Amino acid sequence: MEIENLTKEMRNYAIEHDKGKSPSQVAASWYGDDLTYSGSGKTIFIILPTSGCSWALGDSGGCTMCSYTSDTTLEPIADEDVIELFENHLNRHPYKEDYENGEKIAIKLFASGSFLNPHELSINCRDEILKIIANTKEISEIVVESRPEYIKEEIIDDIFEIIDDKLFEIAIGLETSNDNTRLNKINKGFTLKDFNDSVKLISKLNLEKGYNLKSKAYIFIKPILLNEKEAIDEAIESAAHCEKTGVSRISFCPATIHSKTLIERMWRNGSYKAPWIWSTIEVINTVRSNFKIPALLDTSGFGSRRGPYNCKKCNKDLKHEIIKSNLNQSIIDFDCECKSEWIGEVKHSNMNYSKTFIKHLPLY
Repeated sequence: MEIENLTKEMRNYAIEHDKGKSPSQVAASWYGDDLTYSGSGKTIFIILPTSGCSWALGDSGGCTMCSYTSDTTLEPIADEDVIELFENHLNRHPYKEDYENGEKIAIKLFASGSFLNPHELSINCRDEILKIIANTKEISEIVVESRPEYIKEEIIDDIFEIIDDKLFEIAIGLETSNDNTRLNKINKGFTLKDFNDSVKLISKLNLEKGYNLKSKAYIFIKPILLNEKEAIDEAIESAAHCEKTGVSRISFCPATIHSKTLIERMWRNGSYKAPWIWSTIEVINTVRSNFKIPALLDTSGFGSRRGPYNCKKCNKDLKHEIIKSNLNQSIIDFDCECKSEWIGEVKHSNMNYSKTFIKHLPLY
């Protein structure tokens, strides 16, 4: 497929120029307010150092918007180093004090790939990290990310042997319920059926084995070669599919343009721009008004040159409004004079639709 040739060329260019990072450079963490399954609470976010996403480093070349090869070591890492860095970052945050004050505490583990893939994070490393969390009474919810092919009954059985009755959520980058967009514009490499089967397995294990297991879908707002209206409609349709399939909750991820990706190349050539913030609000408000599934909206990159953007007057205020609304799942009620320009673009999207044909061109 031509999309794979393009993403592989971008991936190879990124690896050649980035050379990988040290484990301590990759590892990161932050702590803050978040919506847990028990309501508003606190979450510890930790990025684990890994050698990289197998999908991005394999023959596929990875996803068109993903810069995971720039966020990894590209070299094997000793398990003890990963575990030490995890503990160091875990102990940086005041979650114990907040727990004593009645806060619910969750932890989200990012591996710049699939937490459940033993070739990215070894079984020994995975289990040692989970044992530490299992023995940390303050943490009641664990969130990880994985592609569908690594979500297997035997892996989940092993995990619950360790964590017992703690809640365990597996987030899957569905991106869209449209197979054509996911395969040919995002280059995700799995079908809607693959995603549905993973969600069904999670539901089955909850029912048959009594696990406290949840599923989450990431939905990407505005892949390449979609105009503004199509991006809005497809994100809403994807949310409807997730609710129908039994997904526990969804998280909308509006496009942000990362370095050395195919989406960046198209942006530099004038063939792509990130969505309006108004478009993301249209999506989240519609979903919260019409569906019951809890929905979050990520605000990474909002108001920046490479991220969702409205105008200088409202970017910052809207970002804060969205963050607040994520905690109480409220409708966002806001107005600005730039909204009329967005309405005009959405109304006439088909006239402005990009006719750029994806062909093999020099990348830089």
